[in-house]
Amino acid sequence: MGIRRLEAFSDAVIAIIITIMVLELKAPHGDSVNDLLPLLPVFLSYLLSFVFVAIYWNNHHHMLQTCATTRITGGVLWANLHLLFWLSLFPFATRWKGMDHVAALPTALYGVVLLMAAIAYYLLERTIITAQGPDSLLKRAVGRDWKGKLSPLLYVLAIVASLRSPWTAEAIFVAAALIWLIPDRRIEHVLPLKSA
Repeated sequence: MGIRRLEAFSDAVIAIIITIMVLELKAPHGDSVNDLLPLLPVFLSYLLSFVFVAIYWNNHHHMLQTCATTRITGGVLWANLHLLFWLSLFPFATRWKGMDHVAALPTALYGVVLLMAAIAYYLLERTIITAQGPDSLLKRAVGRDWKGKLSPLLYVLAIVASLRSPWTAEAIFVAAALIWLIPDRRIEHVLPLKSA
């Protein structure tokens, strides 16, 4: 299987995930601004999840760029499906968290889904690096990967915090998303080396 086919399949799954999440946003039954207010928690939950899915899509795209000339192994396929599985749970976790207006258990479950997606992404990254061998461009690009190591720690902290203060957990989720919104240029810096 070629890298483009893997990327196209992943893009399609991610597009469906976003579609399912947006379909959970129900229109209000009235026609005033006040009718929108009860929907605010659901919308904010959707917005945060959209940002996380967008971050995964963006980083997934960049990661696959670095290994465009490498064959895709069965391990890479399974690691990719593992990531897509956890991402596919975003609509459920998002809906439950938004529906219950920041309750402890839905917020903790949301954190578990984020944590597992982060672990799955890391496993995909490592599987691609292993498939590429010791001179892997991806290995050179990610370097120490401080964002990749910090994110799971933040998710664990948020899961624990959600049991006492779901709002604190929400703040940690937002902080984790903000870390990734800063454009990551590591892979872009390595790609010119590949063509040289």
